Amino acid sequence: MPAENLINAPEFTVSELSSALRRTVEDAYGHVRVRGEISGFRGPHSSGHCYFALKDESAKIEAVIWKFAHARMRFKPQEGLEVIATGKLTTYPGSSKYQIVIEALEPAGIGALMALMEERKRKLAAEGLFDEARKQLLPWLPEVIGVVTSPTGAVIRDILHRLQDRFPRRVLVWPVKVQGEGSAEQVAAAIRGFNALPETGRIPRPDLLIVARGGGSLEDLWSFNEEIVVRAAADSMIPLISAVGHETDITLIDFAADKRAPTPTAAAEMAVPVRSELFVEVESLARRTMVCWQRGQESRRNELRAAARALPGLSELLAIPRQRLDHLGAALPRGLKANTHAHHRRFSHLSAGLTLKVLRGQVAQANHRLTVSGERIRLSARALLRNRRERFAGLEVRLKASKLSNAQAQRNAIARNRERTQRLADRARRALETAMQRLDARVAHSGQLLSALSYRGVLARGFALVRDEQGHAVHAAAAIGPSAHLSIEFADGRVGATADADRPAATTAPAGPAKPVPRETKPVAPKRVAKPVDQGSLF
Repeated sequence: MPAENLINAPEFTVSELSSALRRTVEDAYGHVRVRGEISGFRGPHSSGHCYFALKDESAKIEAVIWKFAHARMRFKPQEGLEVIATGKLTTYPGSSKYQIVIEALEPAGIGALMALMEERKRKLAAEGLFDEARKQLLPWLPEVIGVVTSPTGAVIRDILHRLQDRFPRRVLVWPVKVQGEGSAEQVAAAIRGFNALPETGRIPRPDLLIVARGGGSLEDLWSFNEEIVVRAAADSMIPLISAVGHETDITLIDFAADKRAPTPTAAAEMAVPVRSELFVEVESLARRTMVCWQRGQESRRNELRAAARALPGLSELLAIPRQRLDHLGAALPRGLKANTHAHHRRFSHLSAGLTLKVLRGQVAQANHRLTVSGERIRLSARALLRNRRERFAGLEVRLKASKLSNAQAQRNAIARNRERTQRLADRARRALETAMQRLDARVAHSGQLLSALSYRGVLARGFALVRDEQGHAVHAAAAIGPSAHLSIEFADGRVGATADADRPAATTAPAGPAKPVPRETKPVAPKRVAKPVDQGSLF
């Protein structure tokens, strides 16, 4: 159309034209499903949104995933992955292009899932999560076994039945979803929850974990290929057996687990030995131990007999010592005579040098030494006494000073303790007042609850309570016989009544005596009921 014919056509601003195009695109297409390959994906933006493009052999369309949609997506976008995107087609006025706002994302076929699984496997293997050095040995006979699986499937029944047949053990079941959205987070939380249990808590910490699920397609088992599940299995400090799917099904948790079982039943067989076989083995070992002990005793008995035959007789052992004793006994008189003669000659030689003059000289020298020693002792005693007096005088001065300082220190300590005692008393008084206020509020709340649960509140709303002659509450008209005397209680009092004389007799007797209506009692504080210590429930 020539430009001259459009002179009177209405004018559009750029914003108005962009808005009109946007409304046209959104009204014409709305929500669509697009299949294509992810291109230009560099991870989430700093704002949390994702920007990339979907392309095929001949075209490309811009795509965006908002932050809240990306957070709840089961499959995250990756560069080069072929996907099926579901979202709303719209335009972006800032660059005059159209784009798709993706709300859901899923891989396009089994091939894409396998490619994603292989890529994730290489990534986790590079981090060392599948190394054999990280794997732990399974306990030979665990006391408590933790099972992470669905509580409604046949898997848990197969595991419990197999454990009962082989060796009954205590089993803790952590119920989780094993398929669908949120199942991977629940499985990972269950593994970490079992590891977080204290060893001496009310719920015992398992010695072995079994993550189990029945067979299914690759999409059904995809939760066990998620990174959060694989990392939780690799970080588990409790030995873990993976029993996901059938023998031909392979998931990434199988590589991170300490042991892989082809089926959940096989996992139960790996967990515990057969008790009857253990009984047979123990009996066999006991018989072998007894036979070995008997053989050892017989061998020692034979060795003792051989050693007894090789020992010489008593007469042969004492022959030489007896001969030596006779020889020494014969030489003893001559030795005594020679020893006596030698001592006599020595005493004779010493007595020749002992005269009266020599003895007097020795006594005089001894007296002189005694006099000199006495004078020395007297002077030493005086010097020692003088030193001790000077020392005691110095100690007296120091003792007085120390006594004064200690008394001052004790006064200061008493003052500090008195101040601290006063602060503690104030804190105790405030704590007592707070506790009393809480107890008053609790008692008042219990009284209000008791008043709300009382049947008199029902009577105040216009209802009535019917009792028979014995004062029991009547729950059905069939329980009232003809001409029966009744008592009807209203909110403001009781009224007597008599049933119709021509009404049919009661056909069925009440199952048991009616319980009397409890009377109102004063509100009491609820008591804490001690729960019995048992296996408990994690549902």
